[in-house]
Amino acid sequence: MAPKNIALMAGGFTGEFEVSINSARNIAASLDPAKYNVYTLVVTTGNWYYEIPGGIAVEVNKNDFSLMLDGEKVTFDAAFITIHGTPGEDGKLQAYFDILGIPYTTCDTSTSAVTMNKAFTKAVVRDVPGLYTARSARFYKNDGDPVTGIMDQHLQFPLFIKPNNGGSSVGMSKVNDAGELPAALGKAFREDDDVLVEEFISGREFSIGLYRFHGEIFVLPPTEIISSKDFFDYEAKYTPGMSREITPAALEPAQLDRVRKIVRQAYHVLNCKGMSRVDFILQEHTGNFYFIEINTTPGQSAASIYPQQVRAAGMDIGEFYGELIEEALRGGDK
Repeated sequence: MAPKNIALMAGGFTGEFEVSINSARNIAASLDPAKYNVYTLVVTTGNWYYEIPGGIAVEVNKNDFSLMLDGEKVTFDAAFITIHGTPGEDGKLQAYFDILGIPYTTCDTSTSAVTMNKAFTKAVVRDVPGLYTARSARFYKNDGDPVTGIMDQHLQFPLFIKPNNGGSSVGMSKVNDAGELPAALGKAFREDDDVLVEEFISGREFSIGLYRFHGEIFVLPPTEIISSKDFFDYEAKYTPGMSREITPAALEPAQLDRVRKIVRQAYHVLNCKGMSRVDFILQEHTGNFYFIEINTTPGQSAASIYPQQVRAAGMDIGEFYGELIEEALRGGDK
């Protein structure tokens, strides 16, 4: 059987561009070349292109999603989306591929749009048994004075200030008093016009991956994140030595069983497909599960958590990526 043509979508419009490029590099190197012809297509605000040897960029024809290479038209059997942030994690690319009838490896358009929005996601998963969410408030850039708004909400310091739509902790800050709010809000508003302010939950931080094959939801071994910084921000995630990631995490059997049930239900109610990763806190003293966010295009670079968990589950990462493609070609859980 001839290898399938796979469009590996990388780049994007945000500060996570380089993270996405690194993820794509890892995926392309892992996929079986006997089964898949992988074309890394870089998405920028200016154009979409494929770079051929010599550094020449060949523009993607967006009308039918094709390339012209050596006088031959190349079309694609499926898209492997590894863009973190817009337009690959928020439903925009998914909508484009839906129109063209091209299968892809991520959640569908509506789920991608909802899960990219932290406040919307929390509203959907709030009724999952055993799942807690931190008290929070939402502010827009044109709302006037958000500092006054935060104080009026009587949220308890310390607080996390984060872009409501985004990932990799870009634009995120932890503030300990009102005097730190203006700088933190400015940092978040530079990334998004919509900002979420949440109360800090003290406890152990974890991340756990999920995926859906043949209609069944599988949960990967969890990772405990121990950051050398005050919290697990962008620098701690992507700078070697800034954090320790313990996979599989040291959880009691009863804790692990409870966590797996909660994240499986969250994945289900959000109607996720493909790879997703839930970040959460187990609160000190109570052991309650506090939901942070769900990532529907989790990082796949050498420093990323999700590949660690795939390997900890005893799977070959290249075979796993291949099965994601095959699941997309099967039409997912339809």
